[in-house]
Amino acid sequence: MRRTIIIGDIHGCFDELLELLEKVDIRPDDLLVSVGDLVDRGPAPGDVVSLFRERPNSVAVMGNHERKHVRGIFSYAQEITRLQLGTHYAETVDWMRTLPYYFENEHVRVVHAAMQSGIPLADQREEILCGSTRGERELAALFPDSHWYDHYTDTKPVVFGHHVTGREPMILDGRIFGLDTGACHGWNLTAVCLPEFTVHSVKAHVDHWSIIKRQWQLPVLQTKPWGDSTWLELTQAIERFAPAPDTATQKWLAALEEWAADLQSAFPTLVASAYRVADELTVEELRRHPAAKVLFQARNGHLDQTSLARQCATPRRTIDLAAALGLVLDEPPN
Repeated sequence: MRRTIIIGDIHGCFDELLELLEKVDIRPDDLLVSVGDLVDRGPAPGDVVSLFRERPNSVAVMGNHERKHVRGIFSYAQEITRLQLGTHYAETVDWMRTLPYYFENEHVRVVHAAMQSGIPLADQREEILCGSTRGERELAALFPDSHWYDHYTDTKPVVFGHHVTGREPMILDGRIFGLDTGACHGWNLTAVCLPEFTVHSVKAHVDHWSIIKRQWQLPVLQTKPWGDSTWLELTQAIERFAPAPDTATQKWLAALEEWAADLQSAFPTLVASAYRVADELTVEELRRHPAAKVLFQARNGHLDQTSLARQCATPRRTIDLAAALGLVLDEPPN
C-alpha cells in the first residue's frame, strides 16, 4: 500500500534525513512530503533540496525560510545558505518559487506554519500558511490569547512545522501534528507515516546551527558590501563582530579596520590632488571631469577635508574619487 510520509523541518540536516527515511523504510511508490524549511541553519541544504527535486513522488511546501530566499529577505541564515549553495543558488531559488503553500490529499492537510478552520486551503492567506512575519502578526491578532491549533475544528488532520515543539512532536486529539522537533538545534528530526499516522524520529548528530553560524561567520563577513557602508556603519560592524572567538575572523576584522583608517587618512592627499587637477584644467574640461563637483570646489578655494568627507561618506565613494583624480586606493581585504 502506498504511504504518505511527512517530514518535519529539515533545515539542511541531510544525514539525519537519510537516517529517518531508512528508519521508515521508504519505498519508491511512497509519497514524501516536507512541511517546508528544507534550508538554512544546517550543513547540507543543497543535498536536501536535491533529494526533493530529484526523487519522484516528492513534494515540499513553502516554508518561511524558502520564502525569504524567494523574496530576497536576508538574515544571517540566508547569507550562509547562499554561500553554501554557491553557483547553484540562483537555480535553487527559481525552484523554490514553484513550491506550493499547502498539500492536501484524502487523508491529511500539510502546511508549514498554520491555517484557519472553515476556510479552504486555496483561499487561505499565504502569509499565515508559511509563517512569515506578517502572517505571525495576523495570527496573533486573530488568536491573541491562544494558538491557532486550539481553534482547529475541521475533521481532517493537519500536519505542520515552523514552531519547535521540543524534542517530541506535538500531537493533539489525533488530528493536529506539529513535527518541528528541532533537528538543526541538535534535537530530533521527525516524520509521520500515513494512513496509520505512526510517528518516527531520529536524533540529530550535533547542534548544527551553533556550529554553522560560527563556521561561516568569516565567509559571510567577507562577502558583505563594506565599500557601500558609511564610516559609522563600518565602525559599528567591526565593534559588533570583534568578540568573534576564532583568530582568523579577528585578524580579518583588524585588516578591515586598518583598510578603513588608511582610506580616511588619504583625505589630505585627495584634497591636494583636487587642487592640483583643478589648476591644470580649463573650465570646460572641469565640467566634463568625473570629479567635477570636487574640482570646482577646489577651483573656488572651498575644498577642505571636512567638505571632502561629506562627499566621501563611504569607502566606495572615496576609492572612486581617488581613481578619478589619478590615484589608487585599496579595495576591501578579501
